[in-house]
This record gives sequence, C-alpha cells and structure tokens, in this order.
Amino acid sequence: MDPVGDLVATCQGAEAAGATTLWVCDHLFWHGPCLECTVALTVAATATTTAMLGSCVIQLPLRRSVAVAKQFASLQAISRGRMILGVGVGSHEGEYVQVGADYRHRGHDLDDGIVDLHRAWASGQGTTAGDTASTDPAERYRQLPTAQPVPVWVGGSSEAALRRAALRGDGWMPLFLSVDEYRDAAIRLADEVDAAERPPGSVTPAMVVFVAVDEDRDRGRAKGTAWMSSLYGLPPKAFDRHLVTGSASEVAARVAEYRSAGADHVAVYVTDDAPLAQFEHLMSAMPAAGVPVA
Repeated sequence: MDPVGDLVATCQGAEAAGATTLWVCDHLFWHGPCLECTVALTVAATATTTAMLGSCVIQLPLRRSVAVAKQFASLQAISRGRMILGVGVGSHEGEYVQVGADYRHRGHDLDDGIVDLHRAWASGQGTTAGDTASTDPAERYRQLPTAQPVPVWVGGSSEAALRRAALRGDGWMPLFLSVDEYRDAAIRLADEVDAAERPPGSVTPAMVVFVAVDEDRDRGRAKGTAWMSSLYGLPPKAFDRHLVTGSASEVAARVAEYRSAGADHVAVYVTDDAPLAQFEHLMSAMPAAGVPVA
C-alpha cells in the first residue's frame, strides 16, 4: 500500500476530471485507518493547482482552535488561497472520551472555537511583526504571516448547526437530508441569515451527498451501503435512504435536484476505496443534467 501515492493520484485525477473542490474528513481516533486531516490537505495542496480544498469537517472541539487557525493560515499560503475550513461537532461520544474533550458542551465549545479562529487570524492584520517592546501579549505575539481570509463553513444537519452557520459561518454543509428536507432547510437558513442582520448570500448553502455510481442499482446500493457500514461501524440498512445510487446520469440528476433545491455547492462522497472511476463517470454525466462543472 502507498497511501500518499494513492492520495496524490486520486486528487490529481479528480481535478483533471473537473472537481472544483476536494474535501477531507477528520477523525483523531477511529475504528479504521484515517490520515490526519491537515496532513492530507497539505498533500492535496501540493498535488493540485486549481481545485479548492476543504475539511469536511474538522471536529473543532477536539482540537485547540488557535492551532487549527495557524494550520489553515499555513495551508492557505501553501495552496495560494484555495482553502475552506469546514468545522463541526461530530456525533461520536467515544472519540471525545479518547481526546479528553467534553461531549456535552461540544456545541458551546464550537461557538467559542469559531470566535478564536477569527481572533487568531485578525491578530496579524495590519502588521508584519509583533512589537517586541510591548508588555501586552496581544501586541507582541501574533499569528504571522497574515493569511488570505479562510472561509469557515459549518457542518451538520441539525437546527443548531443551521443557526450557527447563519450567525458565524461563511457556509453551511449538512448531510443525510433528502431533497425536500434540504429545500426546506435552505429556506430556513436564508431566514436565519436575515434574522442575524447579515446580507443575503453571506452563507453559502452546500450539501454532502453519498453516491454509488453503478448501472445495476441494486448492486450499487449493496456495495455502497456496505462501504458506509464499514466507515461508520453501523448496519448497512442504516444508510439505505441516504445513499444515491444508479447510473451516472441518474446520480447526476439527483445532484441537479439538490442544486435546484438551493445548494450552491454539492460535495459528492463516492462510497468506494478507489473512487476515481465512479467520479469520472459521474462528472461526464453532469453537463447533460444541467450541473455546472467549472
């Protein structure tokens, strides 16, 4: 096995096939192998040239937020401005236990963490050096060099995640919502943005869709749900209603439905250890479905 070589090949192949953004998931403790998110993004940043790159999502309460701010400021420089920082709380209490973080206060900690991200990034604005003559830590110690702004997208399908995105985020990225559920949620997001007295369009509505591209829909569903079962450690039947499967044109049509329901960005999560072939088939079908690929 060559995980770095495989990752480079997948990133470059997906970019060549028309991917506009490449997403990396995040787990510090898991029941299977999982590369650390920012390390994987570093590889992706050096392997590609045009695709945006993002975390989907970093569980910010498991980490020191100011350290994540520094990592993504550095990634923003390495990638020449192509980063999106997706943040969320996750839903795996055992992972919090392993890290020593408080699962019950994860929402509150995420809110504080987003504030800390922006505070850290702001500390270097307007200067190229801290004031070594000052006794004020905020004047002497700064995060430098100052990065281009890093959009913060909030992940999660709950109402709390939606409101958090409207108040503090630059994007909202749920998963496991049907097209109808997403359409209703996108309307609520716009209402929450308005209630927060932010301009319309301040928060990019996105969606994560798990897909299995296969002309034999039953075979695709069986393989895709088995893969998701291995990923999450849950029975395959738990994912029946959340997996979009069928031919490339059928899956592309479902992506188009999410776009019509209000998603400005749809992240397709191909349920296969070697996802590139399915992704290439899917991308070839997108124009006919009316989905922009550039």
